[in-house]
Amino acid sequence: MFRLDKKVAIITGGASGIGLEISRSFAKQGAVVHIFELNMDLAEREADLIIAAGGQAYCHKVDVSKQAQVKKAVDKINAVQPINILVNNAGIAHIGTAETTTEEDLDRIYNINVKGVYNCLHTVIPHFKQNGGGVIINMVSVAATVGIADRFAYSMAKGAVYSMTLQVAKDYVKDNIRCNSISPARIHTPFVDGFLENKYPDNKEEMFKALSRTQPIGRMGKSSEVAALAVYLASDEASFNTGTDYLIDGGFVKLNTP
Repeated sequence: MFRLDKKVAIITGGASGIGLEISRSFAKQGAVVHIFELNMDLAEREADLIIAAGGQAYCHKVDVSKQAQVKKAVDKINAVQPINILVNNAGIAHIGTAETTTEEDLDRIYNINVKGVYNCLHTVIPHFKQNGGGVIINMVSVAATVGIADRFAYSMAKGAVYSMTLQVAKDYVKDNIRCNSISPARIHTPFVDGFLENKYPDNKEEMFKALSRTQPIGRMGKSSEVAALAVYLASDEASFNTGTDYLIDGGFVKLNTP
């Protein structure tokens, strides 16, 4: 079950954090993985490790906020093998309220987290239609549907991706294109470690425990757990699933609601 043999997958931001674990998991399940990244040193290193483990992986230097770059890479991949899966994972974080978020901050978040997703959808969907269908997985966040303090721009962007998921699923269900999203709560990634190091260098362990406790289950999630859900949604076993946002949050949304 959940095999992805010979399926061609594009994973944006696929060389770090959750994206990297999705790249590894997809390759392990038989997919041909194409990683879109800006840091080619990192992407090539991780692709080499996937290949050494018996998988197939390629990397492409792509700024998802630039439609021309996305189109060039997508067209090149599809000319060799039809694309079957798109994972819109690339994104950046931001901390701030409506007052403290600058115009530059908002533009930067929009260009990558919203326009970047649009650019990939806009470019890949025509190929999916010609190829007879495809699967889209958008990485969203619990921040899309519940208020999280000091996450104004980030929540705005993830809310937009949540809406895009529903709209794409509606518009292209007749074309055999499935579109779902995944909404994690706090996942323990290198980003979390860097955040704690920068913001709380003197009490990292205490703050780590405090952040972990915000999930009713009592811990942060693992990238591998998110990747496992992505594998399922990309597989033929999920062929009846579209237009849905999947929480993977340790009870954050439902169990924290009175």
